Amino acid sequence: MSSQEVIPDYLMPATSGEQLLDNGQGIIDPDVYFNTNKPPADLDRFEQRLSAFVDYHRQQGTRVVLITSGGTTVPLENQTVRFIDNFSNGNRGATSAEYFIKAGYAVVFMHRQFSLEPFQRHYTHNPNRAFLDYMVTKEDGSVCVDPAYAKEMHVILSEYHRAKEQNMLLQLDFVTLSDYLFKLQSACHILARLGNKSMYYLAAAVSDFFIPSQKMAEHKIQSRDGALNLVLDQVPKFLKPLVSNWASQGLIVSFKLETDMSLLVPKARQALQRYGHQVVIGNMLKTRKQTVTMIMNATEKELSLTPEELNEGVEIESMIIPALVHIHDRWIASGHTDSP
Repeated sequence: MSSQEVIPDYLMPATSGEQLLDNGQGIIDPDVYFNTNKPPADLDRFEQRLSAFVDYHRQQGTRVVLITSGGTTVPLENQTVRFIDNFSNGNRGATSAEYFIKAGYAVVFMHRQFSLEPFQRHYTHNPNRAFLDYMVTKEDGSVCVDPAYAKEMHVILSEYHRAKEQNMLLQLDFVTLSDYLFKLQSACHILARLGNKSMYYLAAAVSDFFIPSQKMAEHKIQSRDGALNLVLDQVPKFLKPLVSNWASQGLIVSFKLETDMSLLVPKARQALQRYGHQVVIGNMLKTRKQTVTMIMNATEKELSLTPEELNEGVEIESMIIPALVHIHDRWIASGHTDSP
């Protein structure tokens, strides 16, 4: 760059004076975040739909679970062209939603736009078969399901229609990290009306780092300037206010994904102590579809599928959700999660 050019803030090394802190730990305070970022344009509509859903189930006496699912994007420009993303496709959340509905819970499915969704997940995002491959054309000009898949699809479609007809599934979406955080806060405040009959199943893969909008380029970053060096701030620790203020009576379940087995349980226990919630579900990257460890304050329990079950298409969520229902039973009855 020439001496006449101005280096944007997002390319400059951050100093303590420049960072939007401060809780004393080098991390922006959650309240500061909300005060310095704009809420998503559809937040009012999000709150209206969720409020109506929650109020309906409050009158019915139904337990409600908020499932967050999929990854969040981190924009690099205010008029976003480029962004940072992660690999999550929302499989854990979408699968879990179906098992929660089977267990009698009403589900608020807050998911990344275009990520996997309950029931529809069986026919989308399949690397071996596109959705149209399930269909066949007929000589009369109509279209129908290929008979080879009709029986299975009838079961899944019936479950989906039943969930919608009984108002047991509300699907809401987000895209960016900011969308997610504003909507999570609103959702927790609304579900708090249910007291201990609410559960928060935080399965979304939330970004750990971001660029504050005040430091972001307004327009598309130009490649002609050469290599791009970014300085990202750490995302505020929102689990603490969620546990202590936003959803203090509900059962809160977080997830811990690791690649080093020796770190899994210790880091999960650190999270329980730091944030004060009730359950951490720990899983290893390579075995997350076969084995999980449920960690609570005084106990831990491993849930695992056999190789035969895995080959037969049994899903680990079929074990996770019933276990959480029992924990929620104890939470409602006694305010504790561990067995006496």
